[in-house]
Amino acid sequence: MQVLVLGAGQLARMMSLASAPLNIKVIAYDVGSETIVHPLTQTKIGEGLANAIDQADVITAEFEHIPHPILDECEASGKLIPSAEAIKCGGDRRMEKALLDRAQVHSAKYHAIKTKEDFTQAIEKIGIPMVLKSALGGYDGKGQWRLKDHSQIDSVWSEMQICIESSDQQAIVAEEFIPFGREVSLVGVRGKNGAIQVYPLAENVHTDGVLSISTAIADNNLQQQAESMFCAVANELDYCGVLALEFFDLDGTLLVNEIAPRVHNSGHWTQQGAETCQFENHLRSVCGIPLGSTKLIRETSMINILGEDSLPEAVFELAGCHVHWYGKQKRAGRKMGHINVCGDYSGELQRKLTKLATILDSTSFPALQPWANKTAD
Repeated sequence: MQVLVLGAGQLARMMSLASAPLNIKVIAYDVGSETIVHPLTQTKIGEGLANAIDQADVITAEFEHIPHPILDECEASGKLIPSAEAIKCGGDRRMEKALLDRAQVHSAKYHAIKTKEDFTQAIEKIGIPMVLKSALGGYDGKGQWRLKDHSQIDSVWSEMQICIESSDQQAIVAEEFIPFGREVSLVGVRGKNGAIQVYPLAENVHTDGVLSISTAIADNNLQQQAESMFCAVANELDYCGVLALEFFDLDGTLLVNEIAPRVHNSGHWTQQGAETCQFENHLRSVCGIPLGSTKLIRETSMINILGEDSLPEAVFELAGCHVHWYGKQKRAGRKMGHINVCGDYSGELQRKLTKLATILDSTSFPALQPWANKTAD
């Protein structure tokens, strides 16, 4: 069986690595260059979307911001999994909010903005402070504004207006500001037959809007809430594949922040920490293979490597430390790889994180030392 992944980045790469034991071949379609490439070597193996579709038994996606004509052409082939609607919901905050409403899943109050009048109505409906996000294209903290007081209204509107006018389809979604204690996420998978498996929740730490660390956690109350909302969203979409939900934790009550209809950065810890990693389970799902166990087999944290293309040798000497490079050219702030750190129990994981914090540069990994100290408390 051959799977075509829309997108040729690190997620397609890790799907390819997970595919070999299943006797599945993965190729990738670079949406920007319109070329077909090998997801590991990036070697060009063809051109054109129609050619890519013809070669595939199944088509899936590694990111949600895919031009709609590409999704529609793939959908028309009958090979796209999950559906174009599901992928579009992850790439358009207006569709995402409507989906959460239909699934009766709680999220922050919101209002869509296309005009200055809409902005005024949003302020009246939601109040200040508020968070404003581009409906299309924003990720890793980009395309976002925070309105803290009335004196900022004109300046924030000027910036948002430029964003809105950049495309006929663009808009801004205003959201109630949520003073959350922490962010957690749930990665799960739904099969073609409706079977659902979910991984343990992960607690996420961000730096300047970009994920720094994800750690699998045990919290039965939050896990049950997250699983219930995951099932509601996945079933509403008749979803197939891996799906991630990001939540705000409000003193033990979860509120959905975003959904991601794909394998997710906060699920990379599953490569070493779970019985079946998210990449293998996504392939199992879209190819109609029974889902693998999502059981936690060891305590695990994932640390993103941002803008660095090398690590001290001591990192590789640390037991339970697994480095995953993405084969990218170095660029400031770019996700170059990640480190999974494992322990047989929480105390052992904490000690390894503390040790890793002494090895890695605190400027390049600013969240590691504070997180290691927090987990020790």
